[in-house]
Amino acid sequence: MTVEETLSFADWLRLREPADAAARAEDLLDAVRPRLVGTTPTVIHDLGSGTGSMSRWVAARLPGPQHWVLHDRDAELLARVAEGMAGVVAADGAPVTVSTRCGDLTRLDAADLADASLVTASALLDMLTADEIERVVAACVGRPTLFAVSVTGRVLLTPADPLDAAVEAAFNEHQRRTVDGRRLLGPDAVAATVAAFTRHGVDVRERPSPWRLGPEQADLAAEWLRGWLGAACEQRPELAGPARAYARRRLDEAAAGQLTVLVEHSDLLAGG
Repeated sequence: MTVEETLSFADWLRLREPADAAARAEDLLDAVRPRLVGTTPTVIHDLGSGTGSMSRWVAARLPGPQHWVLHDRDAELLARVAEGMAGVVAADGAPVTVSTRCGDLTRLDAADLADASLVTASALLDMLTADEIERVVAACVGRPTLFAVSVTGRVLLTPADPLDAAVEAAFNEHQRRTVDGRRLLGPDAVAATVAAFTRHGVDVRERPSPWRLGPEQADLAAEWLRGWLGAACEQRPELAGPARAYARRRLDEAAAGQLTVLVEHSDLLAGG
């Protein structure tokens, strides 16, 4: 998701963490929990971990000693992990330890994940290409894999506005843009991931995991709106004129507690 430069990416991750936690489909984690019983410690690899939001959420919901291996290409984000994971313990109070690996997670293979009892990721898939999805899936086959909070491209703002549909369409085009020769999948990534696992003979369960942003999440709704609208205007510059008045209306509604936003996502559990 695109974010205005008013927030650093780390600050954006921190702002969205409660909404991600509220959205994730806990029943998928419940389904995989029995597969992890008896492994000591449970080794979990988190892909595109950022500052550790997914690991904090999962670790507190699984029993027994855990070791997390957090993968990200951003060394600065990984440097924050130790602080963010301080004090995190398993559901039964067992210890949780962490190590980090900085690098291109789309180049991982099965050997890199050989010790994993579980592979996780959150808000990752839409930033990958079709070839990268294929490689990530191939690396994960053979162990339960939980991919959470992947955008689907569908958004509902209340009250409605005549410009909503045009902004949504332009944003989704932006999500599918080509960057440095990489054609991103954006909202098509969930279907591509399901298809890739299916080709490997792995069953996949899918659940909705929407953000539901109301007055209590007004700061997040406003920041999300700025990024959503900014990406749409970057993709379709002709929207820039009408978008200025639209942004003022929407931000005023958010500040007044009058705007609700539903941002649809999907969670996937493969091989669980």
